[in-house]
Amino acid sequence: MKVAFIGPPKSGKSTLFSAATGHAVDPFAAHEPIHAVVRVPDPRLTYLTELCQPKKVTEATLEFVDIPGFAFDDPKGRDTWRKLLPTVRQAELLVVVVRDFQSASVEPFRGRVDATADFSAMWEELIFADLDTVTTRVERLEKSLKKPTKTHEQEKRELTLLIKCRDALEGGKPLSTVLTSEDERRMVASFSFVTEKPLACVRNVSDDQMSTAQPLHVEHSVASLAMCASFEAEIASLEPDDRPAFLAEMGLKEPARDRLIRACYDACGLISFLTMGADEVRAWTVAKGSTAVDAASKIHTDLARGFVRAETVSYADLFSNKDMRGAKAAGKVRKEGKTYLVADGDIMNILANT
Repeated sequence: MKVAFIGPPKSGKSTLFSAATGHAVDPFAAHEPIHAVVRVPDPRLTYLTELCQPKKVTEATLEFVDIPGFAFDDPKGRDTWRKLLPTVRQAELLVVVVRDFQSASVEPFRGRVDATADFSAMWEELIFADLDTVTTRVERLEKSLKKPTKTHEQEKRELTLLIKCRDALEGGKPLSTVLTSEDERRMVASFSFVTEKPLACVRNVSDDQMSTAQPLHVEHSVASLAMCASFEAEIASLEPDDRPAFLAEMGLKEPARDRLIRACYDACGLISFLTMGADEVRAWTVAKGSTAVDAASKIHTDLARGFVRAETVSYADLFSNKDMRGAKAAGKVRKEGKTYLVADGDIMNILANT
């Protein structure tokens, strides 16, 4: 899954990106998107690794993309934003970072610190980006429908849907509230509308607020967090063994990366199922509501095609019974069919005719 970090200049967005990825970024020099792959921390893999002693351990991953911040009221900045939009559209989730801290060394953007106003400004730009795309397409369809074509009926249906989208956007509503059926979403999938994507908001606070600050409650955000990007970057620079004590001293239980990743999973409705064996212990990412066959296809299409059953045990049941043998003896290992809905932490062994 690809996650795009967006926000106004001097919001601390790139600092947070660095803290979450370990990828050093100069926030004042970056003019192109920066990509970094992040391993998803999963303590369950540690136990399974001790149990199986596998040749290989594979964690789930996310791709974080830092999108440079630009002033939208500046013609050059707006032109740059248009060039960056294709990269933003490729993401499955948007993380908007807004500033809510004072700093003598970093002047605030537009001369003021107002996290709510910054989020609103960013939201307006996302709305406008989709509205511009929709308006252009509507005009082309209206011209095309004036003459007979082989795709006349298809274009007519698309026009009706896009007019509904245009009306919603002009009212400030995201397309996620308009495109409610799978058929509608499929019809406009090629546009990769940004307001159709889930969106998370990070309120970037000062270090004296980080243990008490509340997330910024804004409309249209499906997940909100409050954190201090500069402190998180400092934590990330420490040796792994030194981090827990430093976090505890500041009243924090886990670093930014862990909280961000969990928020990304929650925002996109993702879960992890696990596989274990002497060759490999691995975490796999699937959407909530995925079936056993969907899980099998993640591993290999042949397993989905020849699916017979999935021997399944929850991680909690395996852990409480020490190992697979104990879980079987306790009657915790189940034989699930094609329509079984995978739960987070399921350990699955797919049996198939291949």
